[in-house]
Amino acid sequence: PHTLASYRDTVKLLLRFVHQRSGRRPDQLQLADLDAATISAFLQHLETDRHNSVATRNTRLAAIHALFRYASLHAPDEAELIARVLAIQTKRTATTTVHFLDHAELEALLAAPDLTGWHGRRDHALLVLAAQTGLRVSELTGLALHDLHLGTGAHVRCHGKGRKDRATPLTSHTIAAIAPWRAERLAAAAGGTDPLFCTRTGRSLSRDAVSGLVAKHAATAAQRRPSMRTKIVTPHVLRHSAAMNLLHAGVDITVIALWLGHEDPTTTKIYLHADMALKEQAIARTTPPGTPPARYQPTDTLLAFLDQL
Repeated sequence: PHTLASYRDTVKLLLRFVHQRSGRRPDQLQLADLDAATISAFLQHLETDRHNSVATRNTRLAAIHALFRYASLHAPDEAELIARVLAIQTKRTATTTVHFLDHAELEALLAAPDLTGWHGRRDHALLVLAAQTGLRVSELTGLALHDLHLGTGAHVRCHGKGRKDRATPLTSHTIAAIAPWRAERLAAAAGGTDPLFCTRTGRSLSRDAVSGLVAKHAATAAQRRPSMRTKIVTPHVLRHSAAMNLLHAGVDITVIALWLGHEDPTTTKIYLHADMALKEQAIARTTPPGTPPARYQPTDTLLAFLDQL
C-alpha cells in the first residue's frame, strides 16, 4: 500500500508539472511529451522548487522508471525515448549510521510501561515483541491473534514488505511477556482474525499511534537511563536494536537478513558499519606501530607434552 501511494503521488506531481509547462491537460498527454529532458526538468523542479531531498528525488525517479519499464512492453515504437528516460541515474546520497539501543537502554524501555493498566500491558507486549523480532511497524499493526503461536516451536507469522510471508521464532522471555496479553485479547476478541494490538475500541493501531507510544515510554525510560536523552527512539530503532543483538550474539549476516525480511543481504551490512564493538575487537587484534616482530615461544609444559608423543 505504501508503494502504491508513493507511485501515485509521483505520477500526479509529474502530470501537474508537465501540464504547467505545456498547457495540455493530463488526459491529453502522450508518451512523447514525457521525454528525458522533461523528466530531468521535473527532477530538478523537485529539488529546487519543492525543496525535496536527494532521497525523495531518487524515490520519485524509481517510480518513473517503473512506469517506463511497463511502457516498454506496450509501446515498442517509443523504445528510444523510453531508453533515454531509463538511463537517467539516481543521485548519490549521504549514508547515515543506524541508531540502536544497547542492552541497558532496551531494558529500561521495556520496563517503562505501567503493567497495572490496559494500555501499559498492551504497550509492554508490543515493545517486547518488536525488540526481539525486529518486525516493521506495518507488520506489527497488521498482526492478528491467530498469527501468534505460543505452543511448541513458538513463533509469530507476518505478511511483510513485498507481499512476503515469514515466521520469526520467539524466545522464552518474549513468550512470558506476551502470553498474558494474548490471553486477555482472546477473552475480549470476537475471533482469531481480530488485531493482536488494538485500540480500546478493538481497531488496529495506526503507525502514528505506535510511534507515539514508543516515544512516550522512551521519555520515561530516559529518566532512568540518561544516555537515551540524546537518542530519538522510534519503532524502527527497535528493529535496528533487534538486528544488533543478533549481530552481537555472533549470528551470520545472511541469517539476520532472513530474520528481518530483507530482499538483499547487502542491506543488512549497515549493521556491521554501526557496530563499534566489532570494530574495537578488530583493532584489538592488530599490532601497534613500532612493535618488533616476535615468534611464539611454547611453554615447558607444552614441550614436555610433545616429547611424550
